[in-house]
Amino acid sequence: MATDIIAKPSKHLTLQEEILELKEKRNAIILVHNYQVGEIQDIADYVGDSLGLAYRARETDANVIAFCGVHFMAETAKIINPEKTVILPDKDAGCSLEISCPGKDLASYLEKNSEKNYYVIAYINCSAEVKALSDCICTSGNAVKIVESAPQDRPILFVPDQNLGAWVMEQTGRKMDLWQGSCYVHIEFTRESISRIREEHPNAEVIAHPECTYAVRMLADVVCSTEKMVTYARDSSASQFIVVTEEGMLHRLRKEVPGKLFIGGPTDNCSCAECRFMKMNTLEKLRNCLRDLTPEVDMREDIRAQAEAPILRMLELSR
Repeated sequence: MATDIIAKPSKHLTLQEEILELKEKRNAIILVHNYQVGEIQDIADYVGDSLGLAYRARETDANVIAFCGVHFMAETAKIINPEKTVILPDKDAGCSLEISCPGKDLASYLEKNSEKNYYVIAYINCSAEVKALSDCICTSGNAVKIVESAPQDRPILFVPDQNLGAWVMEQTGRKMDLWQGSCYVHIEFTRESISRIREEHPNAEVIAHPECTYAVRMLADVVCSTEKMVTYARDSSASQFIVVTEEGMLHRLRKEVPGKLFIGGPTDNCSCAECRFMKMNTLEKLRNCLRDLTPEVDMREDIRAQAEAPILRMLELSR
């Protein structure tokens, strides 16, 4: 979307002050996922998980949505806000789950299995093309509710995360066919690595994301979405937690639940797991995208319209 050129800010402004000045001039909102670096979280209007960010994107009256996350998240914001300018700091910030389920592959699979009349539930970590082929979207925070709301007379195909899908089957007892995709960050956690750190911190509770493997989930005291991690840690009588998800979540937990110890869940190869895609965004790139209104998210209107319906269905079912 073409816009006026913003004048250069004062040389005396810090990078954070430049961003806030540009945000005001653009009438923009800055939405930030829990896995972003701390300095980006600290400048956000809202920090949250995929469901919370989808609500904020839908409800904002800003002209511009600056989405600090990965591409499918900014794409989701555009799907439900076609009239707004949606930008993201780095256009190459992708997602291994999105890559694992190309729209053309899902379309081909559904065509080959058309006699099954699948009810397709897509984890929000997918492309607009996959959303457009789905009956309902879900997040890790509402996946159980969405599956429980699905028609009983149709088989479910759950895409693209097999680990989240398996966990939902455990919670609901509802059998589903699972697409064989996974988050490369969460499958780096192993039973051995979590067992070792639990031995080092015997009084700590283990909080794991459902994108982790079954072996890791079995070691957890609680399995939940990132948003639930905040409320669980705040309400728990425990004072120490091993957090088995992307390491950016530690910043928010330490900020919003002070006085408790949060330990990053290690993998076999490092002290905590970091998503290389999430970390592609920087303050400088955020400043630049607000200044230039690029990279901008756009898509074909027919895809956008088809993808919007299952997202809105999810939001209604989640209330």
